[in-house]
Amino acid sequence: MDLTGEFTLDAGITYLNTASAGVGPRRAVDVLRTAVTAWSDGSDDWVRNELVLNTTRAAYARLTGVAADRVAVGSSVTTHVGMIAGGLPPGAEVVLAEGDFSSLVNPFASRPDLTLRTVPLEGLADAVRPTTALAAVSAVQSADGRVADLAAVREAADRHGARVLVDATQAVGWLPLAAGAFDYVVCGGYKWLLAPRGVSFLTVREGAEDGLSPHFAGWYAAEDPWDDCYGPVARLARSARRFDVLPPFLPYLAGSASLGLIEEVGVEAIGAHDTALAERFREGLRELGHKAVPPGARRSAIVAVPGLGDAAERLAAAGIRLSVRAGNLRAAFHLYNTEADVDLLLRVLAR
Repeated sequence: MDLTGEFTLDAGITYLNTASAGVGPRRAVDVLRTAVTAWSDGSDDWVRNELVLNTTRAAYARLTGVAADRVAVGSSVTTHVGMIAGGLPPGAEVVLAEGDFSSLVNPFASRPDLTLRTVPLEGLADAVRPTTALAAVSAVQSADGRVADLAAVREAADRHGARVLVDATQAVGWLPLAAGAFDYVVCGGYKWLLAPRGVSFLTVREGAEDGLSPHFAGWYAAEDPWDDCYGPVARLARSARRFDVLPPFLPYLAGSASLGLIEEVGVEAIGAHDTALAERFREGLRELGHKAVPPGARRSAIVAVPGLGDAAERLAAAGIRLSVRAGNLRAAFHLYNTEADVDLLLRVLAR
């Protein structure tokens, strides 16, 4: 995948850490620089910023296969998960995957009046039962890159009358995902969508609006925010925009450019590229005598290797940026990576 000119990575850095944060493309950096200048010299334009914000909303909707009016924006996955946790009645049962990311888990755990059941990822669908109100799971596990069997979870939830919340932060941008198949999908845009921190999305399936707490609604959630921004909001937006949490504009201005790049290249093409590099790394690991965590329901762009966490310092000295999560060495491959990056990683590990 030749994206020469789209990224300005330092020549001494091999960046394999998109699962922590993506690298901003040049086009997004240029937009951000212009926006910072406008912010600093008084020429900033709120109307233009709102238009770009809604352009970003629409781009995310296209990437996840839903209408733009099904997408709410914010700055944090946890806030939108908190809306869902806050909307559950006392005693409601929530099924979660063991070791899932805290931004998805903690809003539910912070409510002692909920019943939480935590089960192995592979058993999540089987754990849904008639008493379950919500099954919540990350599409791709942050700690080790395992891909959840979302179709099985959806089928089990439909069978028992439960709703499904998916955290797609580690998925959207490389893993095709039809957000409309689930009641709620949350996604932080600063990883695989290559946006700055502060870009976050929530999709709400039509008919599932009653499952979110209204206590987070501010003036920007009004049907007409500019005419209804004093005192109690008279009328919340009819669309999912009623769940908007007014986001910071600067990240969204840059994020619009980043999502534009993802759309241009295409999620299917990016996914094929990313997972091919991950499989190259897995094969190389086997030849070195190491065993990666199995990827789960399908191939993953994230590879976690137990027992190699102590190699991170040596890799960093060689300019290779990756991470250690849950004791695993974690490498994540995205559209700015090449086979040469994988081969360098393997050579350093082999020393």
